[in-house]
Amino acid sequence: MAPVSNIGKYQLRQTIGEGTFAKVKLAVDNTGGHNVAVKVIDKQMVMESNLKYQVQREIRTMKLLHHPNIVRIHEVIGTKTKIYIVMEYVPGGQLSDKLSYLRKFSESEARKLFQQLIDAVDYCHHRGVYHRDLKPENLLLDSKGNLKVSDFGLSALQKPGDMLSTACGSPCYVAPELFADKGYDGAAADIWSCGVILFELLAGFLPFDDRSLMNLYRKIAKAEYTCPPWFTDSQKKILSRILDPNPTRRITIVEIVEDAWFKKDYIPACGCECDAKNLDDVNAAFDTLEDSDAEKTMPKSSNFINAFQLIAMSRDLDLSGLFEEQEEKKQKMRLGSKNTISNTFRKIEAAATDMSLAIERLNNKMKMHPRQKMTRCARSYYDFSAEVIEVAPEHCVVEISKSAGELGMYKEFCQSLSSLLTEKSSDSLESQQSQESLIQCKDIVGAGCSEEEIDDNEVTQSYSSSL
Repeated sequence: MAPVSNIGKYQLRQTIGEGTFAKVKLAVDNTGGHNVAVKVIDKQMVMESNLKYQVQREIRTMKLLHHPNIVRIHEVIGTKTKIYIVMEYVPGGQLSDKLSYLRKFSESEARKLFQQLIDAVDYCHHRGVYHRDLKPENLLLDSKGNLKVSDFGLSALQKPGDMLSTACGSPCYVAPELFADKGYDGAAADIWSCGVILFELLAGFLPFDDRSLMNLYRKIAKAEYTCPPWFTDSQKKILSRILDPNPTRRITIVEIVEDAWFKKDYIPACGCECDAKNLDDVNAAFDTLEDSDAEKTMPKSSNFINAFQLIAMSRDLDLSGLFEEQEEKKQKMRLGSKNTISNTFRKIEAAATDMSLAIERLNNKMKMHPRQKMTRCARSYYDFSAEVIEVAPEHCVVEISKSAGELGMYKEFCQSLSSLLTEKSSDSLESQQSQESLIQCKDIVGAGCSEEEIDDNEVTQSYSSSL
């Protein structure tokens, strides 16, 4: 029998789920006798991993949402070492588990689940909340088979007219615009993920799947998928409108609800217009551990790159033509640097000094121009810059751009810098840990950053919610 302990008015029982930083336990509310789920989070691990604000965002978001197809949070309890999130208990488990043994759903059942998913997503979007990690693992089923959206750890609040910039989610369900290294509309990105889920419910397999992430993203970018022979014309029609790689042409939720296939047997679910709840328990749950503990960890670079951005930089995966008018192309080159970010900047300065170039540095970007005095007009004629992006502690990407001026001098600077960057730094030979990081990254970072595969599991772990 599982050990029993109490937290507040809840009696904790067996573990029903487990992640890197948290366990989910079945519990009983001693005042009412009903079951709840309690997510038990290791506070120290969250702080050390700089996930405090991600956890707070998930809790705050879910407390403000009250919809029959969204998992509810009842309260948050904090101790010196743990955070307890008391949530609605959903006994049917993950949708992914049911898919694993059913393979595919009937048309009517798939449509019902999709309708409930769209209702929940529409409710979130109307409140400025964008999930950004919709997938069967984050969709739960209650005892009657109704769908519940959970895990808002990667969610974002977006004001009308604003664009989101952080690329995140799970590779097979992510919209193509997230790889374009541009801002994106959270609503359109969530709709794409809903379309992938609908396809999986009807087909029993994913529309986009490949062991090579580069090949996977090419398929997603071109919406290359094959419908099984049992798909009807109306199913194909709605899927083709959702899985449109151009987000400006992609169908909206308003249009989905008006689709003939979607409307069959549709019973809209209504969420509650609840007032902003008291979030004091969320703040108090983190107060018992000093914020200074989080500062003990290695500082995070403001320009640190994630795997989505790295893939977006690939010359073989230029998606910009899908989303915007082609601009006059700028000359651009990317170089790999097996140095720390500070040593990389020193080498850029050395290359500029060798060519008598003046430097203006702003954060992780340098602008260069001839050192001699010149008129305002002359200076605007010649301009190029170098931006340094940190991939690992001793591995960077340098992106050199020329917006004006002679090509010869630009090429000369690139060649000079390339030579300097390939010289081994004494610092880079001292740290075995940095060498290990370099080995992990060497297949995805090189001159041009355009080659090879990236292990699917490693990338998924980089930007999936850890909880």
